[in-house]
Amino acid sequence: MNPGDVKPPRNAPRRKAGFAEDFRRFFLRGLAALLPTLITLWLLVWVWNFLWESLGRHLIDSIVWIWNSLIAQGRVPFKTPVEVRYYWNLGLPEWQRQAIGVGLAVLLVYVVGLFVGNLIGRTIWRLAEVAVMRIPLIRAIYPAVKQVTDFVLAERKQQFQSTSVVAVQPHAMGIWSIGLVTGSGLQTLSDKLGEEMVTVFIPSSPTAFSGYVVVVPRESVVELPLKVEEAMRLLVSGGVITPPAASMLSSGVSVPAVAPAPLGALPSTLNPTPASQAQ
Repeated sequence: MNPGDVKPPRNAPRRKAGFAEDFRRFFLRGLAALLPTLITLWLLVWVWNFLWESLGRHLIDSIVWIWNSLIAQGRVPFKTPVEVRYYWNLGLPEWQRQAIGVGLAVLLVYVVGLFVGNLIGRTIWRLAEVAVMRIPLIRAIYPAVKQVTDFVLAERKQQFQSTSVVAVQPHAMGIWSIGLVTGSGLQTLSDKLGEEMVTVFIPSSPTAFSGYVVVVPRESVVELPLKVEEAMRLLVSGGVITPPAASMLSSGVSVPAVAPAPLGALPSTLNPTPASQAQ
């Protein structure tokens, strides 16, 4: 009998964990408990600072300028410009000054949303965009930024109405990635290859709003019975939060195979085979 084959007795006392092991275990537990709250607070602070630095500070300066202009015109009681600036810059506590600035920034964003929400406002805004696009440097940057912000901040009904969740093999056969069909592929590429192409945005994890775009044949994608929100939760959580449809498949419940749903509709059933095999 080899010495390694000797098994310890069943009633052997359990080894007591050391301080380092206990510290590591409880530290990870505390980090798991606090991290969601800390990240949420960090995001809120980031939004606060962004609104203050981008809009709030300048709105406070605009108030000072307008106030001084009204004083010069005799429409408000006379105060020297130094007094006005002192009141807004030093007379108020910094947190109160920032709160006023952020509140005005939120109000300004809301007013802009109301303005561009009607026909006249949208027309004027588009004319302003056309005028801005004539500037060479802005013309090279603004369209790309606008496409990203429209995708992230657009209303869900408009944003996801023509988007379907698919599985695609962008790197190697047998390795699938979850993506969103964002539009038809390049027409030149479709004509060159002689088959329909689609554009698929493959989000990264855990930052699902960043990723990369691939153009693949329509027959190589598999429609999934997932809503975009469910796919995003799956990606952000690193696969921990499993959508109900995926849970049904993993539990062995059969799902009927149907022809792929047309692009632009969120399918309700799974097509486990590419379209060419389904036909």
